[in-house]
Amino acid sequence: MIAIVDYDAGNLKSVEKALLYIGAKPVVTRDAALIRQADKVILPGVGAFGDAMDKLNTYGLTDTLKKVAQSGTPFLGICLGLQLLFSSSEETQGVEGLSLLEGSIRRFPKTEGLKIPHMGWNSIKITPGARLFSGIEQEPYVYFVHSYYLQAQRPEEVAATTDYGVTVHASVEKGNLFACQFHPEKSGETGLKILNNFIHL
Repeated sequence: MIAIVDYDAGNLKSVEKALLYIGAKPVVTRDAALIRQADKVILPGVGAFGDAMDKLNTYGLTDTLKKVAQSGTPFLGICLGLQLLFSSSEETQGVEGLSLLEGSIRRFPKTEGLKIPHMGWNSIKITPGARLFSGIEQEPYVYFVHSYYLQAQRPEEVAATTDYGVTVHASVEKGNLFACQFHPEKSGETGLKILNNFIHL
C-alpha cells in the first residue's frame, strides 16, 4: 500500500490518478498509523512552506513522517514535498522543516528574461546510478512549477539537476529518501516511469 499524505496541500488527486494508472494501490490519508504501516509514502504538495509545516504540525504528522524516514520505508517528496524535507526555506523565515536532508531552499534570483515562478517543461541532467531514474535516457523533459529551489549541501545526494538562471538540484536521493522538485505526475511518460521506479524500489 502506498500512502499519499493528505495535509491540505493540493495536488493529491493528480498523484493518486498517476499511481492508479501504473497499477499501484494508493491511499490518500492523514491517519498516522496507516502512514507508518505503508510500504511506500509520498509527500506531495503545492503551496507555501510555512503553511504546509503548520498543517503537518496541526494534523500531528511531523513526527510520523520523521519516523517513516527513520524506519527505512521508501519516502518520496514531490515539489513542496521536496522542500519540506529540509530544515528551512527563504520563503518563510523562522519556520522549521522536517530536517531530514541537508541543504537550503532559496528564492530564484531575478534574472532578465526568466519569469518567476519557474513554470513549464525543462530538461534535467540525471546523475549516473540514480535509482529514481533507472532506465530513463539522459536529459528528459519534466514539468516544474516553483518559485524556490533547492541547493543541496551534499553533492553525492543530487540525483538530477536543471538550469534556470542558477543550477537547480531538481532531485535528491539518500538511502530511503527520494525527492523531486518537478511534478512526475504531470511529466508524461517520463514521470510515470519515475513513479513506477519508486513503487518498485
